[in-house]
Amino acid sequence: MNMKKVLSIALAGMMCLGLLAGCSNGTTTASTTPDDTASTAPTQEQTATLSGVVNTDGSTSMESVMGVLGESFMEMNPDVTVNYNGTGSSAGITAAMDGTADIGLASRDLKDEETGVTQITVAKDGIAIIVNPQNPVADLSVEQIAQIFKGEVTNWSELGGSDGQIVPIGREAGSGTRDGFESITDTEDACKYQNELTSTGEVIANVASNPNAIGYASLSAVDDTVKAITVGGVAPTEETVLDESYPIQRNFNFIISDSKELSDVAQAFVDYATSADASDLIAGAGAVPLA
Repeated sequence: MNMKKVLSIALAGMMCLGLLAGCSNGTTTASTTPDDTASTAPTQEQTATLSGVVNTDGSTSMESVMGVLGESFMEMNPDVTVNYNGTGSSAGITAAMDGTADIGLASRDLKDEETGVTQITVAKDGIAIIVNPQNPVADLSVEQIAQIFKGEVTNWSELGGSDGQIVPIGREAGSGTRDGFESITDTEDACKYQNELTSTGEVIANVASNPNAIGYASLSAVDDTVKAITVGGVAPTEETVLDESYPIQRNFNFIISDSKELSDVAQAFVDYATSADASDLIAGAGAVPLA
């Protein structure tokens, strides 16, 4: 009898150990399930990744600014493409109106009749008055500039320069640079251009190749092939544009449709371009950041 009791107790103990081991294995299996589930869920970084295309269209004067902004934004977001099409400010506004571009680009403010869209000012820009580097004339007043482009002053000798017929060069109708220049100098519908060109680069190239030429161009695009003169004694610089002491200046604007909501990636690009993070890039492109 005693031996049977001993065997019964031993068997009972072995059964308890087996039950405990089974419970232990069940607990371990259950604890791994949440970890496996968590590893398949998207991380915050993954859900925030941007992808897609942002189509911009408009002002050729904004080419340098759009170049640096687009390049920087694409570097931060490798799955994003920012396209730029330089067609002129009026065409860019129309592209935003009809939805063929996500963002229109205008180097002028909207006119009263241009409705259904909203402008967002990204930067300010001086419109530089440029002459050939060989031209000794270094300063003109706004009034003298107006007289030149209206054909009332036709020889550089009348302005303290060398004897030579003045060749006024401007932009085509619909250009934001032309609109800004003519509005500020009060020469709308009165300019007598010898050449009307379709891009800022063409104006600069023409002035650079003609000692008697004068034109206007976005400060952000001016290079050392031409000379930007002072206007009323004030040079076109970032500081003088920002404090508005330089008289010939305008806004660089994004044009957004009121009826078509921006895609997430287009909205993110707008937010980036108007943030303080983009200020150094805008300044490096020759324009004046507002953020």
